[in-house]
Amino acid sequence: MSVVKQRILPNHPCNAEVEVDKISNLPAQIVDKILSHLSLRDAVRTSVLSSKWRYKWVTLPNLVFDNHSLLISSQDQTFIKNKIVNIVDHVLLLHSGPIHKFKLSHRDLQGVCDIDRWILFLSRGSVKEFILEIWKGHRYKLHSSIYLCQKLIHLELFNCLLKPPLSFSGFRSLKSLDLQHITMEQDAFEHLVSSCYLLERLTLMNFEGFSDLKIHAPNLLFFDIGGVFEDINFMDTFNLAIVSIGLYVNPGFDRNLTLGSAGNLVKFFAHLPRIQRLEVQSFFLKYLADGKVPGRLSTPCNELSFLSIRINFNHFDECLAALCLLRSSPNLQELELLARTEDQLDLRTMANVMEENYQNCMFNQLRHVKIAGISGVKQELNFINFLLANSPILERMTVKPASVDGAWEMLKELLRFRRASVQAEIVYLDP
Repeated sequence: MSVVKQRILPNHPCNAEVEVDKISNLPAQIVDKILSHLSLRDAVRTSVLSSKWRYKWVTLPNLVFDNHSLLISSQDQTFIKNKIVNIVDHVLLLHSGPIHKFKLSHRDLQGVCDIDRWILFLSRGSVKEFILEIWKGHRYKLHSSIYLCQKLIHLELFNCLLKPPLSFSGFRSLKSLDLQHITMEQDAFEHLVSSCYLLERLTLMNFEGFSDLKIHAPNLLFFDIGGVFEDINFMDTFNLAIVSIGLYVNPGFDRNLTLGSAGNLVKFFAHLPRIQRLEVQSFFLKYLADGKVPGRLSTPCNELSFLSIRINFNHFDECLAALCLLRSSPNLQELELLARTEDQLDLRTMANVMEENYQNCMFNQLRHVKIAGISGVKQELNFINFLLANSPILERMTVKPASVDGAWEMLKELLRFRRASVQAEIVYLDP
């Protein structure tokens, strides 16, 4: 009698049958979080994960078309242009819901007319952040519908031509404006800045069409500018705390503005009572030194804690302007001096600066000093000696010369200087 072994069926179903599709059943907030950390290209590719993920990406509020999301391996500019246009068109066609951020920045992007269509499309929604960077070709004339985007909080443009319509009354929600390599008329620029009443951050680099900068922005906190301009005036900027200014052209030694008894230095700080961080780059100190330079400002910069200056130590008036800034900053904690050399020297003796202006000035809060680009000439060493002798709580001074020529002799000279702070150390960095 044969015994037939019966197969006993399991009392629980197969794992494969009850396996829960965890990816497809993630909470919506988790899915949104995952997609927000992916490039647009990778977010679109999640559509292959499952049927439930197929259109998850179409509700993304932030659309970024850059080199990471637009990977195009071709040298054919026509092909690249068509590919970029097709991708952006496809995404906007399938997109559902609000678009809060739109960024278009690709190394091969040129100012094509299709951008007009996209801006017009965005102007009908509630876009809050718009970034357009044209890396090739001529200035792209910004489509007028951009001025209808009244919910914009951040606007960033690169290589664009701006011509706001006469009816434009400003962006009522704009807090951050970044304009680089742009062309704009003088009146249009002034109106743009003054009519954005909530503006807190303004970046302006390499601009054309205007040279007289009038900054009227009562809520401005941050201002960064670099370019060629003739004059700059702040109006009602009493909250401005961080300023970085670079003048990219030498204003010359004979520059003489009609400013009455006050020079550029006094005028510049008249509306900056709360400045905390100041960077004076390129030739801007020379601009500040034009006109009458007082021994110190009538209203001190009590909140200024960081100061960076690009200075020509051989220029008499620049040294006076730098000394005025130092005397007018009683709570300065960090100082950075970057030497700038010029072929033409100021023939006036620097001895008077040492004798008359390096007296009765203490930097009671100064802790860190960085000095770079010096060559070890007497004027530079005198300035260093002045700082060491008048900084009672100085912790570190870092010195980096422009070249190795004469560096050893300069170092020996630095070590001889008297230090008001017993804990101050001089750190020498090789050029």
